Order: sequence, then structure tokens, then C-alpha cells
Amino acid sequence: MITLWGVVTVIFLLFNVMQGDPARMMLDQNEDPAQLAAIRHNLGFDKPLFTQYLYYLNDLSPISLHSTNPDDYTHYNSEKLGGTQIAQLGNYDLVIKYPYLRESFQKQGKPVADIIAETLPNTIILAVSAILIAFILGIFLGILSAVTKDSWLDRTLLVVTSMGMSIPSFFSAILIAYIFAYLLVDYTHLNMTGSLYEVDDYGRGSFLNLKNLILPAVTLGIRPLAVITQLTRNSLLDVMQQDYIRTAFSKGLSKRQVIIRHALKNALNPVITAASGWFAGMLAGAVFVEFIFGWNGLGKEIVNALNTLDQPVIMGAVLVIAIAFIIINILVDIFYGILDPRVRK
Repeated sequence: MITLWGVVTVIFLLFNVMQGDPARMMLDQNEDPAQLAAIRHNLGFDKPLFTQYLYYLNDLSPISLHSTNPDDYTHYNSEKLGGTQIAQLGNYDLVIKYPYLRESFQKQGKPVADIIAETLPNTIILAVSAILIAFILGIFLGILSAVTKDSWLDRTLLVVTSMGMSIPSFFSAILIAYIFAYLLVDYTHLNMTGSLYEVDDYGRGSFLNLKNLILPAVTLGIRPLAVITQLTRNSLLDVMQQDYIRTAFSKGLSKRQVIIRHALKNALNPVITAASGWFAGMLAGAVFVEFIFGWNGLGKEIVNALNTLDQPVIMGAVLVIAIAFIIINILVDIFYGILDPRVRK
């Protein structure tokens, strides 16, 4: 909760101190002093910065106080905020509700929660696909590199994975899209842009198009694949030097049996930690990949919101990503203890 509070504070200050006047952004070129004043009052932007910060915390809190004055920004609007009024404390109503992420400046007042609900599942699908590719292929290549240590194959994998870690996602996205969806399109039949669901040209609704997932998932998985490959190799080589491994060999077990039954489980602890961290990072790292491939996810929505200076959408999206980081890190700690009982002691 302390970490989450810190994230909320940084997000609020970042977009309210460094960014321009939200009221002017909403009116664009049609500025009118009366309209500007009305928008600032309705959204609470005519208050001091610290008061605005308290308003934002109040909106996010599941238990919040709302003024009984209809002209006040904090007045309880059940249609907009939802929730249930549980008590009245003087001039304030005590309400239990879902966190309110406010409304988009640019999409005709559409709730930010609805925008995130529409786009986040696509980003999760993309991130899960990418991390599965990286995890499965990375462990296989890491084991292969470890058992062929100092061979030409091991050196080749080290060079290739080092390149994979150093190439930025936006560059690899452009390169992969150009090669596989333009130069080799006659063989791959892949689209340069497209999302999970596409609208039918003949007006028959939308349809599922899984092939659009291939290129963005591979692109997003390149860097974690390189990290997991090297981590698996190094961790497995360390484990293979332990006394219990030598004991297993002395019992007549083959190298394959020793690796699968004894070494791999202990070698995977740092790999799982890294993979989980990459999965959380993919929710943020998917921004450029989604934008380049036209994948309708949260990352693309963040880019569009940045281009239009849609402050509530940006703040809500970053907050959701931060929550994902926190939850995944907690789950990793639990899973790490299941894999390695020594951690629980």
C-alpha cells in the first residue's frame, strides 16, 4: 500500500505540475474565459494543488467522503461513481465504491475505467504469449548452452542473446514488421498491422484473427528470451557444481536424468523471478510494440492519450500497470517459496 501510494503521488505530481492546463487541452482552439472557468470548477482544477491531490486520493479510495453541496466537485454522483452511501457525516456522505479513475478529456467523457477494461485484456494476451515464448524457448536454449559449454553453439547463443538484450523493442518491432510482413509476406501471409479482433469488410461484425498476435508477441518476447536463456545457462552451470549433483552422478544417473530430476528445479528459481519481472514490465514495454503493429491494447491507448494530452487516461493506465507490478511481485514471492522451501525458513 505504501508503494502504491508513492506511485499515485508521483503520477499526480508528474501530470499536474509538468503538464499544461487541462481545461485548455479540452477546449483546444475554442478557448472562452467563461468555459475555461466552468471546466476548471467542475473538475476541481480551480483549487490549490494540494486540494486537487486530496480529491484524487478521494476518487481512488474505495471508502470516500463526498460533499452534500451539488456545486462542489466532490458531490456524490451515484451514476458516475457507483457504490453505496453508508452514512452521512455532517456536510459529507461516506461512500463505499470502486476506485474512480475519472473520465477521458478527449473521448466525450468516457470513463477511464471503461477504456482500460476494453484495452487491458488485449495487452495481457500479448504479454502472456510473449512471456510463454520467452520462457519455454529460453529454458530450452539455456539448457542447451549449459550442456555444450564453451562449444561453438554455446558461443553463438551468447552472442545472439547479448544482441537480443541490447536491441530496443521499437527498433526490433520495425525490423520484424518490415521483414516478415512486407518482404516475406508472400511466404508468411502475416499482416504488418492488426489486432486480435478485426472488423469484417462486409459488415458482418468482428472476427478473431490470431495470426496478428504472432509478430508482436515474438517482438515483445525477444529481450526476455535473451535474459532467460543466459540466466538458465549460468544458473544451471552453478548448480551442476554442487555436491548433491556429484552424488547423483556417483549413483549412476545419466546427465539427462541429473539435469531434469535434480539440477533444473533449483536452477529455475532466479529464472522464474526474472520472467515474472519481465511479465510485469511487458505491460509497460508493450507501448511501442502495440503502436507499431496496431495492436489495440493498453500500450497503444497510452500513446494515443499522450498525443492528445488526455491526462486521466494516462494517469489511470500508468496506475493500473503499477498495480500489476505490485501484485505480480507478491505472487512471485509466494511461488518462489513453493519452489525453494529454504526461502520460507
